[in-house]
Amino acid sequence: MSSGGEVPAVVVDGVGMVFNEGTGGEVAALDGIDLTIRAGEFVTLIGPSGCGKSTLLRLIGDLLTPTAGGVSVFDKSAHESRTGQDYGMVFQHAGLFDWRKVKANIELPLELRDWSKTDRNARSAEMLDLVKLDEFGDHYPRQLSGGMQQRVSIARALSFEPRLLLMDEPFGALDEMTREHMQGELLRIWGETGTTVVFVTHSISEAAFLSNRVIVLSPRPGRVHSIIDVDLGERTPDTREDPDFFAAATTIREALRSVGGAE
Repeated sequence: MSSGGEVPAVVVDGVGMVFNEGTGGEVAALDGIDLTIRAGEFVTLIGPSGCGKSTLLRLIGDLLTPTAGGVSVFDKSAHESRTGQDYGMVFQHAGLFDWRKVKANIELPLELRDWSKTDRNARSAEMLDLVKLDEFGDHYPRQLSGGMQQRVSIARALSFEPRLLLMDEPFGALDEMTREHMQGELLRIWGETGTTVVFVTHSISEAAFLSNRVIVLSPRPGRVHSIIDVDLGERTPDTREDPDFFAAATTIREALRSVGGAE
């Protein structure tokens, strides 16, 4: 967690997003979003389906351009931060290349950045150790489970040491036990790297377990309905049985109900 004097990781200032603006198919996805994310935070976006969670994540990641307001990342424009390699991104599907072995998948962003073969080899070995897949570097993605593939995706996203990791429902396709395991692994990696994480989910329990803060969005056009601080200390498997965990989940659930979007 950063101190108050550090530059924020993300500042979203009066952001609105309208798709197909000025046409018969115009859709107002977001309106008047103001949000500041501190460096080192783990912040989760949650809200009713269609409220603009993923749209907001893509605006932060410079995959979309807002129709109103602006986004800055580490005191630069979102575009400058993306081209400056401040971002890593992980989506619901791992998006690995089937014809490249695990090690080669992890090294792909480094190849694109003209890292030497020696440096790529060293970095991919570090990443495989980080995600506890040391023995699988020479496997192909199809030889791995869904959870293992997502770990490779996280390793690839972190390979070039981005300061910000954007994650759009990365565990949504996993079974419940694998999902809980991956949540614990993600928190371990977050703790070891200090990377700022912005995470999108539909799961109340996932939001409560992972986050420092949970941002609840209202139905379309999405607005910030409430910001919920979650203070559970170090998360362990026992955290899920802690009364404070249930209280945090209840607070999130009540906020979603109040906007008409119980998940």
